Amino acid sequence: MAPALSPIVRSHPRIVSALLWGAVGWMAFLALVQGYALVVDPLVTFGRAVVVAVLVGAITAGTAYCLEHRVAVWAARRARDETGAHGGDDKSKS
Repeated sequence: MAPALSPIVRSHPRIVSALLWGAVGWMAFLALVQGYALVVDPLVTFGRAVVVAVLVGAITAGTAYCLEHRVAVWAARRARDETGAHGGDDKSKS
């Protein structure tokens, strides 16, 4: 199945990245709800937890899609500025 997925990943890497971040948000929320239920009492029913987790995953995916390009530009600019601040000698000044 990996060869069929490869063209999709190559043509839409930003969408795939956003969906993976959405999956991380979805699983993280469910893990937090489960941990809370183990320590205290169940906060919500299983069905409600899944519905809220889907919403959290969708919001995470949308946010990742919108902000990924901006974060990449910011990181590249920061790396360029740090390299330029050292005078291009590639030595740490700390």
